[in-house]
Amino acid sequence: MSVSHRLISFFFHKPKLLISSSNSFSHFSSTHSTRRFNSSVFPDSSMPNRKGKGGGSKAQTWERKPNSEKSTTTSTSVSSSPVEVDVSTSNSNLEFGSVPIGNQVPMKMPKEIGKPRSFGTTSGVNTTSIEHEHAVSNQTLKVVDSNGKRAKVDSAEKNNVDLSKLFTNSLVTDFNVDNNTFLLSQIRATFYPKFENEKSDQEVRTRMIEMVSNGLATLEVSLKHSGSLFMYAGHEGGAYAKNSFGNVYTAAGVFVLGRMFREAWGAEAFKKQAEFNNFLEENRMCISMELVTAVLGDHGQRPREDYVVVTAVTELGNGKPKFYSTPDIITFCRKWRLPTNHVWLFSTRKSVSSFFAVFDALCEEGTATTVCKALYEVADISIPGSIDHIKVQGEILEGLVARMVSHESSKHMEKVLKEFPLSPLEAAGHDMGLSLREICAANRSDEKQQMKAILQSVGTSLCPDQSDWFGIGGGDAHSRNADRTIVSKFLQAHPADYSTTKLQEIVRLIREKRFPAAFKCYYNFNKISSMASDNLHFKMVIHVHSDSTFRRYQKEMRYNPGLWPLYRGFFVDVNLFKTNKERAAEIAKDCKVIVKKTNPNCHTNTSGTEGLADEDANLMIKLKFLTYKIRTFLIRNGLSTLFKEGPAAYKSYYLRQMKIWNTSAAKQRELTKMLDEWAAYIRRKCGNKQLSSSIYLSEAEPFLEQYAKRSPENQTLIGSAGNFVRAEDFLAIIEGGRDEEGDLDTERSTTPSSPSSIVIDSVPKDEGLIVFFPGIPGCAKSALCKEILNAPGGLGDDRPVHSLMGDLIKGKYWTKVADERKRKPYAITLADKNAPNEEVWRQIEDMCRNTRASAVPVIPDSEGTDLNPFSLDALAVFIFRVLQRANHPGNLDKASPNAGYVLLMFYHLYDGKDRREFESELAERFGTVVKIPLLKAERSPLPIPVKSVIEEGLNLYKLHTRRHGRLDSTKGAYSKEWTNWEKRLREVFSGNADYLNAIQVPFESSVKQVLEQLRAVAKDGSATPSTEKRKFGTIAFAAVTLPVTEMRTLLESLSQTNSKIGAFLKDKDMHNNLKKAHVTLAHKRSHGVAAVANYGVYLNQNVPVDLTALLFSDKSAALEVQLGFVGNEKIISKNQWPHVTIWTARGVLPKEANTLPQQLSDGKATRIDIEPPITISGSLDFY
Repeated sequence: MSVSHRLISFFFHKPKLLISSSNSFSHFSSTHSTRRFNSSVFPDSSMPNRKGKGGGSKAQTWERKPNSEKSTTTSTSVSSSPVEVDVSTSNSNLEFGSVPIGNQVPMKMPKEIGKPRSFGTTSGVNTTSIEHEHAVSNQTLKVVDSNGKRAKVDSAEKNNVDLSKLFTNSLVTDFNVDNNTFLLSQIRATFYPKFENEKSDQEVRTRMIEMVSNGLATLEVSLKHSGSLFMYAGHEGGAYAKNSFGNVYTAAGVFVLGRMFREAWGAEAFKKQAEFNNFLEENRMCISMELVTAVLGDHGQRPREDYVVVTAVTELGNGKPKFYSTPDIITFCRKWRLPTNHVWLFSTRKSVSSFFAVFDALCEEGTATTVCKALYEVADISIPGSIDHIKVQGEILEGLVARMVSHESSKHMEKVLKEFPLSPLEAAGHDMGLSLREICAANRSDEKQQMKAILQSVGTSLCPDQSDWFGIGGGDAHSRNADRTIVSKFLQAHPADYSTTKLQEIVRLIREKRFPAAFKCYYNFNKISSMASDNLHFKMVIHVHSDSTFRRYQKEMRYNPGLWPLYRGFFVDVNLFKTNKERAAEIAKDCKVIVKKTNPNCHTNTSGTEGLADEDANLMIKLKFLTYKIRTFLIRNGLSTLFKEGPAAYKSYYLRQMKIWNTSAAKQRELTKMLDEWAAYIRRKCGNKQLSSSIYLSEAEPFLEQYAKRSPENQTLIGSAGNFVRAEDFLAIIEGGRDEEGDLDTERSTTPSSPSSIVIDSVPKDEGLIVFFPGIPGCAKSALCKEILNAPGGLGDDRPVHSLMGDLIKGKYWTKVADERKRKPYAITLADKNAPNEEVWRQIEDMCRNTRASAVPVIPDSEGTDLNPFSLDALAVFIFRVLQRANHPGNLDKASPNAGYVLLMFYHLYDGKDRREFESELAERFGTVVKIPLLKAERSPLPIPVKSVIEEGLNLYKLHTRRHGRLDSTKGAYSKEWTNWEKRLREVFSGNADYLNAIQVPFESSVKQVLEQLRAVAKDGSATPSTEKRKFGTIAFAAVTLPVTEMRTLLESLSQTNSKIGAFLKDKDMHNNLKKAHVTLAHKRSHGVAAVANYGVYLNQNVPVDLTALLFSDKSAALEVQLGFVGNEKIISKNQWPHVTIWTARGVLPKEANTLPQQLSDGKATRIDIEPPITISGSLDFY
């Protein structure tokens, strides 16, 4: 019987009443641990309406799932007299202090991992049969052995312990661990384990695509709502936040959960709440939710409504937690009418490649509307959430979570969606009573008053017991904290079952390794009636303080596969008890048998990943959007730095964050402008009083709204603003300023020492570092290298620093550097030679990979031009410096007759890249860019004579290279012109020496700033390049990139064979004008994100391109193309006229070539067919 059918079984059968007992959870777990799903757990209930509010449901009959082992039966009766529960088993029976418990032995696990599971407990143990009799003055235990014989054992203690001992902790202090002391512990609430990918995000993405392509798995993607983790395990099991319980976080969670029931079930809500509680208690289950509310502090956007969305359903049983797959979660939630998330499944290479392309296209500007729309277009299966993120949360979307699931998940999901459609909201449009915000607004005295008001509004059907929040006896007199020695006693006591053994193993390992974590213990007030001096009950919170703990624990799991995972949100019920000597020996013996016989691999954690290897089953990647990170990480988390350390430190902080995220250079510039303005605005408004992070949106949202209105570009940057919800009047009172969720921490806690220092990842000091200079002669690289070598303390660590000056090395320079790196792989190498092109950069990347090093480019800071990363001002300074020096080792100084020409030649090596492209390229490859301060910000424009002589030289250079290529300027048809120009250059620069000296940043200052940046890199590290070129930032369009050299050769050939083409190209200087060549396939602005993303499956594949005709006018020229096949699939461009632009007149944008067919129709353009067509191949890329 499927999971869905078993749940339906619950709704159709009329169950007996559930036992409501305040006895210890030991008894509770032992009695229900043998149960699979039992339809007699709840009061009578009708099936949810399948077709709206009217009409009935299809009649069906279901069978109870048979036990794979020997059949067991459970009979339960309820009355005011003692309760008896008989469970047959082949094992002898145990007494745990004053509460009965059965011997626990491992349950035989099903052979097939993918076998459907019960919605009840899936415990890994069986229990003995017991008959429990509860009397008012004493507890009596009737043990029923396998032969039906009974023995009566009187407890040594009364059922109620002296509360004064309880709250003075003397009860714990007096509890001594001896050979008769045992421990029973069970997980009571938990969320998924936190797995850290050891591989880079790019490697994870590649592996995900590979697995889906080979039919091994399906990629599942869900929305990440911006809220707090909330877990609910029933009215006795408890309500929990990530690391706490019994506070306003959990009170708010219970209220919102209850309100979801009222909206979904209307008049039946209170009945369903009670049934739901019973279901969770009886089957030992926990549901995890994202709690999204405006009363608990600001995240990325204040939600329009308070809501929860279910993210996990967990069967706890008496063993290892078992997480439901997403189809099972949806089944569960649709039966209980609980809110579900948006989910998309990608089961083909094309769809999964398109998904990652969608994210890359929207990562810096995506909102809920654009992201969901694009994913619905590219996914194989789309499952809308039962709540609309846009309506309840807003447009600001935190991110997406992508993980691998079983390849069969798609079929399972399709079946679930067919069998379990969404039910209508019964209370839609009806009065729901006071909202959470109204209750908090009306109760402002303290946190306790707010919690009381919230829980009273919840009602007793969902929250009949408030002891977790207020204790017992009024809740004012006693603390619920237990003695800290509980953890020691927890480890010293003998384990009573396998589950306890594994939990002790977790705690012991964390303590022995001294991982950053805490074990907080509290009295379990739900078990107060069964407390005794020899029978103690606690709740333990395993609070992990640092993500490093999860990473280090994962490493231990690789060495010891039997270890249970370290979960996020980890709460354990603890029962310490004593028994007599005979029974103690029996329990210890049985427990040893349990541990010995239990196969650790049978307790698998199933969540839809059946059939996948452990490494692949844990593949998960979180993808966050910049529009969310602007608000949370850059604005909210930067408040402390801004107010305590000032604007300069804040700038350093946000630049570092953007580099960590690989934010594109264009967005960095836009964000820098906006964040600097924000910093000035909020400091001016708040003075020295720091804005509270809990209500930061009260100031940030209006600021962002006004900023977005200034331009469409600003609106795209901000994403969405203006849906302002005022929170000050209803914000929950959180005493002590605690942050239960811990989400106010930055992604990286360290702040760089200098505003200019830009660092990505930490590099161990057993790795080397290559410092290289993509610059132009005169950028001061050799002088900087000398200063670095002579700087006291070097770059701040003990790695040797050495320099290799290119002008002094004979032969191939970069080969010499590579050889030196192999000899000294851990050294810091200063590559004192200009590194101007991608060929050199690839060699440096190879060195990094081969010698375990990272690399950092050091570049002169400059605004650049449209076609060059260096401005004419910067070029002027470089030329001036070269003409000032003498006796240069490379003979490039004032005595060189063609010094100006050499500088122009180097300048043109960077042609075709503007500043943004230049910096982006370096950042993509090496993760870090260090800048040499060059020009003062406050300077007058370049003098006309200086500008004119430089422009004259640039024009002369174009004439020379067009005719002679790279022939030296002292030779060829323009040698006299060069001689005259070099003379004028020296005269003009000499006459403007004062200006050229004045506009430069003092060299000492430049050295200081570069040293600071390099020391930060040497200390904190720069990421070792993992690929030759890492794409990052937002994708704008897809295109087939054609090799420029081949295109030039092809055009030269056409010019020679076709006189018309030759006549047109004669004066077009294709060597300098044709720097790039590509065929645009789709642009996200014109064709939509999905259209661009759908080319992702062909990324980096070679595409044959037929050149069929040349169209040109006086403003532009382009080659008409026909695209070929990749495999068996033809590549089709979304452009009406596929073409490659080869030339545009000065000031004309390349996109104007799109109008050539229309100009041809109007008689303003010419077409020359190419017969036969010429074929050239290019790679499909994203830009």
